[in-house]
Amino acid sequence: MNQNNYQNIVFDTNALVSAAIIPASISRRALLQAAGSFQLIHSAATWDELSEVIARKKFDRYFSGDSRSEFLLLIARISRIMQTSTLITDCPDPKDNKFLELAVDGEAKIIVSGDAHLTNMHPFREIAIVTPAEFMRITSHSKQD
Repeated sequence: MNQNNYQNIVFDTNALVSAAIIPASISRRALLQAAGSFQLIHSAATWDELSEVIARKKFDRYFSGDSRSEFLLLIARISRIMQTSTLITDCPDPKDNKFLELAVDGEAKIIVSGDAHLTNMHPFREIAIVTPAEFMRITSHSKQD
């Protein structure tokens, strides 16, 4: 189980890249809120995808290579890398199965995603799959209770 007392959470690449390139985005606010209350987890596959996507040339206009490295370093500092062994093939987009596998093996209760292939699967094996805005809404309510 989780070595600290925080619940594990998965952010997909879409939500993390959004948080990286748009400082005022709901994805950034969701990530900051999650960092204070949850343990962000990655697998080798999800980390490799994030590293590859964030390095794409199309993001050059949003931030420099140094900024990208700083963002990845920040995410690495607040994340825990986990090994996955479960094989899931349920997602309509096979590239998104790695987030489901991570959530299942990492005993996460929430996946934050802006990808309809994932959000349309909510809930998946009792794991909530929510947009960044929905995450903000549900965690704001739980903090007030």
